[in-house]
Amino acid sequence: MAENLFDFSRVRIDPALAGRIPRAVAFRRQLIPMAEFGGVLHLACLYPPDEATRQLLRRQTGASAMEFHPVDANELRRALVRVYGAETASSRTGAAEDAVALADEIFRAARLRRASDIHIDPRRDAVQIRFRVDGVLEDYRAFPLEQHAPLVSRIKVLSGMDIAERRAPQDGGFSLGPLPDDPATAVDVRSATLPTRYGESITLRLLGSDRDQLTLERLGMRAEHLESVEQMLASPHGLFLLTGPTGSGKSTTLYASIRRLLAQGGLNILTVEDPIEYEIDGVSQAEIDSADKVTFTKVLRSLLRHDPDVIMIGEIRDTESMDVAVKASLTGHLVLSTLHTNTAVGAVTRLSDMGLAPHLIAATLRMSIAQRLVRRLCPECRRPASLTELESRLLCCPDAVGSTAFVPEGCLSCAGRGYLGRVALFELFAPDATAASMIARNVEEHELLEYLESQGYQNLYHDALCKIADGTVAAADVCREI
Repeated sequence: MAENLFDFSRVRIDPALAGRIPRAVAFRRQLIPMAEFGGVLHLACLYPPDEATRQLLRRQTGASAMEFHPVDANELRRALVRVYGAETASSRTGAAEDAVALADEIFRAARLRRASDIHIDPRRDAVQIRFRVDGVLEDYRAFPLEQHAPLVSRIKVLSGMDIAERRAPQDGGFSLGPLPDDPATAVDVRSATLPTRYGESITLRLLGSDRDQLTLERLGMRAEHLESVEQMLASPHGLFLLTGPTGSGKSTTLYASIRRLLAQGGLNILTVEDPIEYEIDGVSQAEIDSADKVTFTKVLRSLLRHDPDVIMIGEIRDTESMDVAVKASLTGHLVLSTLHTNTAVGAVTRLSDMGLAPHLIAATLRMSIAQRLVRRLCPECRRPASLTELESRLLCCPDAVGSTAFVPEGCLSCAGRGYLGRVALFELFAPDATAASMIARNVEEHELLEYLESQGYQNLYHDALCKIADGTVAAADVCREI
């Protein structure tokens, strides 16, 4: 019989579907909803249910078609605890206990979905809970408005905020341990409140605590990009910039680069961050906190007095941070930072607009990388398609019409969504001697691009087309992000 059991290990459970069935029913009937796609609700069970249970499930879930997958008893038991928690609902009494249980449910569901953010928004007559998963906001569920105040107080207590302050924004944070049998679900939480018309809105940023995931290989770099970045990181000095809009994964790439530098050994690495998103052993990380007089300006001024080999500045945000980055790179330090531009070559224009002399840009800039995050297609259910004429034009490659592409379908491995995580698209600009000379002469950006293209320069669209062709991403998602 064992060989006929469904492989539960490759399933990603949708907690919003599981929430349609009360905990008591799930445990008593020994079943759990996993995903819904193609008009069918898929459930894991210990044994196929009888007709009375099927009718109960139809009433609870609203599903007209269901498919049941027998699984191992131990695996089902662990999944039930992971989704619904070990505490019984009957043991909770009082508003405080209900708020604790509600917060635990939301945290548990968000980690099951591998969400990056939780949004708790009070509306006129309900509290809307939403998760950001793979860059897209999705509804989890709504709660009665009377549960809002206790829930906010619970999160404020966890975050170290003032529970009596309701008229001013607050920031805080806390950590959540892993779910049973799933160490990857341990997270550090950054919380922020904002007074709104119907009450305080809360946004929780979930930062994965698995430091081993922060590697260049896991970011989605193609082999030639990875080789170029590794060569740059071996440089003793210079400026290494990550560019792109907010939420494009620049900080993650910086942390992965720091980990690669740590592997070289013998380096004193200092960082200035606001805030520290990941703690890395072996790195001296300074977090900006104006309340404690640890300001960005003061930390920057003291950096070079601490004998660093590598400096990471979270963002070049003004003239002062730019001056420190350039001075450090000119005096024999490798400096890593981020900059808000849309393209890798645009970093040159941005630095010039901030007042940096062209000859200093040419002397210090070793590499700039533009990147975007795009949802990764589920490898289990993606299906072949062809690039349409519109997609080809949007990708700046009209000749690619009809070429190989893939689209999402939905299966149990991806909770019916068709996607599993995100992958980055990259554009690398490492000035050669000719490009550096052109930068020093302050040529227009389009002239620099014309030279680079004559040398075979590959932009974001080229990386996107490669990842569309091999089934990593869908063309429609790329067109929305670039």
